Amino acid sequence: NDSCEYLLTSGRFLGEKVWQPHSCMMHKYKISEAKNCLVDKHIAFIGDSRIRQLFYSFVKIINPQFKEEGNKHENIPFEDKIASVKVDFLWHPEVNGSMKQCIKVWTEDSATKPHVIVAGAATWSIKIHNGSSEALSQYKMNITSIAPLLERLAKTSDVYWVLQDPVYEDLLSENRKMITNEKIDAYNEAAVSILNSSTRNSKSNVKMFSVSKLIAQETIMESLDGLHLPESSRETSAMILMNVYCNKILKPVDGSCCQPRPPLTLIQKLAACFFTFSIIGYIIFYIIHRNTHRKNKPCSDLESGEEKKNIINTPMSPLEILLQSFCKLGLIMAYFYMCDRANLFMKENKFYTHSSFFIPIIYILVLGVFYNENTKETKVLNREQTDEWKGWMQLVILIYHISGASTFLPVYMHIRVLVAAYLFQTGYGHFSYFWIKGDFGIHRVCQVLFRLNFLVVVLCIVMDRPYQFYYFVPLVTVWFMVIYVTLALWPQIIQKKANGNCLWHFGLLLKLAFLLLCICFLAYSQGAFEKIFSLWPLSKCFELKGSVYEWWFRWRLDRYVVFHGMLFAFIYLTLQKRQVLSEGKGEPLFSNKISNFLLFISVVSFLTYSIWASNCKNKAECNELHPSVSVVQILAFILIRNIPGYARSVYSSFFAWFGRISLELFICQYHIWLAADTRGILVLIPGNPTLNIIVSTFIFVCVAHEISQITNDLAQIFIPKDNSSLLRRLACIAAFFCGLLVLSSIQDKSRH
Repeated sequence: NDSCEYLLTSGRFLGEKVWQPHSCMMHKYKISEAKNCLVDKHIAFIGDSRIRQLFYSFVKIINPQFKEEGNKHENIPFEDKIASVKVDFLWHPEVNGSMKQCIKVWTEDSATKPHVIVAGAATWSIKIHNGSSEALSQYKMNITSIAPLLERLAKTSDVYWVLQDPVYEDLLSENRKMITNEKIDAYNEAAVSILNSSTRNSKSNVKMFSVSKLIAQETIMESLDGLHLPESSRETSAMILMNVYCNKILKPVDGSCCQPRPPLTLIQKLAACFFTFSIIGYIIFYIIHRNTHRKNKPCSDLESGEEKKNIINTPMSPLEILLQSFCKLGLIMAYFYMCDRANLFMKENKFYTHSSFFIPIIYILVLGVFYNENTKETKVLNREQTDEWKGWMQLVILIYHISGASTFLPVYMHIRVLVAAYLFQTGYGHFSYFWIKGDFGIHRVCQVLFRLNFLVVVLCIVMDRPYQFYYFVPLVTVWFMVIYVTLALWPQIIQKKANGNCLWHFGLLLKLAFLLLCICFLAYSQGAFEKIFSLWPLSKCFELKGSVYEWWFRWRLDRYVVFHGMLFAFIYLTLQKRQVLSEGKGEPLFSNKISNFLLFISVVSFLTYSIWASNCKNKAECNELHPSVSVVQILAFILIRNIPGYARSVYSSFFAWFGRISLELFICQYHIWLAADTRGILVLIPGNPTLNIIVSTFIFVCVAHEISQITNDLAQIFIPKDNSSLLRRLACIAAFFCGLLVLSSIQDKSRH
């Protein structure tokens, strides 16, 4: 429950230099963040040379150019006048009358009292008195006299007592040989017992900074003199101190340690009431329905010895489906909230290693190949194949997110292609539907928008997150509307019309050319783009932290790929209509020569992109070229997957199953598999990372599947086929969103 205590007392190393506190996530503070947190603050470090080391590392977070120079056995001041931050080191190597007098002055003069006090000393006492037992007794007496003063300061300031780190005895010089780990442990035990019992309350206000001992145990072998810690270790301790003090002030997303639970908003409270009433309503409905069913249940005819036939179960009424769906959804949303908002479960930082990414990839690949079946049809990008494609891409993206592989540039660039491939399928799928069926009715539009946005809207309400936070859904939604408007506007050109006159094909190409022109204009005119999406109420959907820049960046990153998907669909369907393609079972898509040539070109193109992505220098350079070149690998994959007839005739049912719930998997991972808005990992089972991943993944996949079913059930109710009923539903939905906007405005005003 108290993640601050865990941060100060326990943790482990991930790799060589990444420290993972037990149960919570540690934020790495930048210079600007540190100054912002410590503005008008005074921090004092008081103690020996080890405390001086900690002082230097702490100051370097604020000013990396600060040098370790001057007389070591004297006070060292630091001040940043611009940020109005003052940090002092006070040289008091022993717990004695001198240290006591310094602390006593702070208790008497509130003007000079620091906001944060970091104290600790022992090794000098051991060294000067040659490790004698009398010195330990004197240390206990001195710390007993100082304890009440520290306790008094701790009522208004943050006071930390730094326990002594172990030493590497083999490296100690002759005049330090008496400083043994056994002696250090004795002094630490004395400090803990005295400071913890210095108050009548159940718990002392003076915080024990004991985590540095754990850090030192792993790194003291790298020490130059056996006594002082290597620089990386002291930097970790300094960053822990920064997290302890600043997390509750700045509340960084990826710093869950020491952060209080965010208060419930008005919208969240109303949502909780709604789901509570839904659960109660369904329980009442279920009990009444069950009792009615029992009363009407036919009995067997005992006289004739015959039993009447069972009555076929009547289908569920829309009201029952509605109550049941919201009942399930309410329980699921409660789990979402507990996982990522209530501080009930632990969260840990991600740590990337090649094995943590590539071993699961190989594992799911083997599973995917093992579960293969014949397709119902053998057309290019048939339904089973697109589901399979979505499935394996989603699983790779999930592994990418949980392993923290975004730090490895080649993997990052290939994942960017997978995201682009989703958008390519958006362009391909929706264009194909409108082109073949010519259905531009409002029912189709509402169906797609509901399917895409239902879960995200619910999460925005329950988790108090902006719509743009779930960036992929706004991206797909906007592109769907772009495709719809492009094809629905006069003149409406569909396949049936184009078959009668080839000129209509040129008309459609002109429409696509105009769309490409608009995309290019918005991509290179950030001002025009931001003006459009800054208009109210669009700004409520597309702003993140008060700006639409993030939305512009996300949209621009894959700006051409939906157009490529539409163009590919047009070319493919035209060739198919003219019977240029051979799509029979086991047949290659083209003649043998053309098929072999295209396969060769596809493999070369696929590998060429991978080589380029692996040799890219930095993300900015890669992202600039990505929109233009990502289609190369996508088209190469489609041709490799579809040209051979045998490849087109089979699909992986394992991947296809995940593909059918890929949208829910992508959204749900934010809160019940990952944590802290995808920056960390949810920990349901501490101390066993493998078992934790297995359990949390099982729950995560089950929840995603259930939400997919709930969305489909509610879509039937909220989006009826009858136009008059649909218009009434839309009026109700519009009123709901208007109410949401009003409540959101009230919330924003109360926050400010």
